[in-house]
Amino acid sequence: MIAIILGTRPEIIKMSPIIRACEALGEDYFTLHTGQHYSYDMDRAFFEDLELPEPRYNLDVGSGTHAEQTGRIMVGIEKILLEEKPKAVLVQGDTNTVLAGALAASKLHIKVGHVEAGLRSFDRRMPEEINRIVADHISNVLFPPTETAKKNLMVEGIPEEKIFVTGNTIADAVEQNLAIARRKNDLLQRLGLTSKGFFLVTAHRAENVDNRQRLEGILQGLKAIRNEFSLPIVFPMHPRTAKMVQAFGLSLDGICVTKPLGYLDFLQLEANARLVLTDSGGLQEESCILGVPCVTLRDNTERPETVEVGANVLAGTEPDVMLKCVEKMLALRRSWENPFGDGKAGERVVREVLRCL
Repeated sequence: MIAIILGTRPEIIKMSPIIRACEALGEDYFTLHTGQHYSYDMDRAFFEDLELPEPRYNLDVGSGTHAEQTGRIMVGIEKILLEEKPKAVLVQGDTNTVLAGALAASKLHIKVGHVEAGLRSFDRRMPEEINRIVADHISNVLFPPTETAKKNLMVEGIPEEKIFVTGNTIADAVEQNLAIARRKNDLLQRLGLTSKGFFLVTAHRAENVDNRQRLEGILQGLKAIRNEFSLPIVFPMHPRTAKMVQAFGLSLDGICVTKPLGYLDFLQLEANARLVLTDSGGLQEESCILGVPCVTLRDNTERPETVEVGANVLAGTEPDVMLKCVEKMLALRRSWENPFGDGKAGERVVREVLRCL
C-alpha cells in the first residue's frame, strides 16, 4: 500500500497525476490531507473540480508557527501510519507537510519517496529550503524533475542509485487539468477579458508581502506596467497579501484585484495571459509549460530551468527593474522548449515506487 500525503493546494495539483496513475494501475493507496493551509471542507470542492477521489483522512491542522504546525502534522500522520501500515509514503515539494510526513514515516521505518526532490534556491532564510533539504536527506527514493535537480542531490552526497529523474508532475497536471478546465470554464467572458489581452499577477511569499518596502515596490511596478502597456493587471489576491496591503495602507489604484480563484479558473487565466508576474515557484513552471512569459518577483529561484530556456526572468521588486523585465519578455518569441518532461511523470513515480518495494 502507498500513502500519498499532501496538505496544500499546490500539492494537490502536483500529486493529482500520481493519484490518477494509482487509479489507472489499480494500485492499493490512500490519500491523507493534513489541511495545512485550508480546512478540508474548503478543499473538498478542489478535489471535486479536479475529478479526484476524496482523501481517506484529513487532519485539518490549520495554521500556526512552523514548529506548532509541523508538530501537529507529525502527531496526526504517525497515528494513521501506525494504523494503516503502508509500505511507502509519497510526499511532494517543500512544505511543512512534506517535512512532517517524511520525518514521521522515516522514524517508523516506512520507505519515503520525495516527489520534486533536489530543488534548491540556495537561500536558507526560506523555510521551504530547509524543508526540501531535510526531506531529501531522509528519503529512500528521490524523484528530481530535471537533471539539474539530480546534480544538486549528488553534490550533497546522496547516492545516485536512490535518484530517478522522472520529469515534473506539473507537466502532467497542466495537461490533464487544463482539459478539465476547458470543459467547465468561461471565466474570461465573465471578467470581460480577451486572450493575451491582460497581465496576470500573484504574490504571497512572506519575504515579499510582509515587507512594506518590497510589497510597495511590487504595487508601484504593476502600476508602471499598466501605464506603459495599457493592458489590465489582474491580481487574484491571496488573503495574506490583502491583509498586509491594508495594514501598510497601500494603494491598489489601477490594478484589477479579484478574490482568490479556484484552480480551474486560475489555470484558464494563466493559459490566456499575455504575461505572468509572480513570486510562486509553481507558476514559474506552469507558465513555462503553457508558453506564457514569466517575470518572477524574487531575487532567486529554485526553478533555474525556466530561466535557462528563456521562459522566465528574475526581477525582484524594484519598479524600474520590473518594467524593464516585462519589456524584455514581451519582446521575445515564445519558442522555448519545456524542460519539465513529457507529461508522464506521475506514472513513472508510481512504477518506480512499486519496483523499489
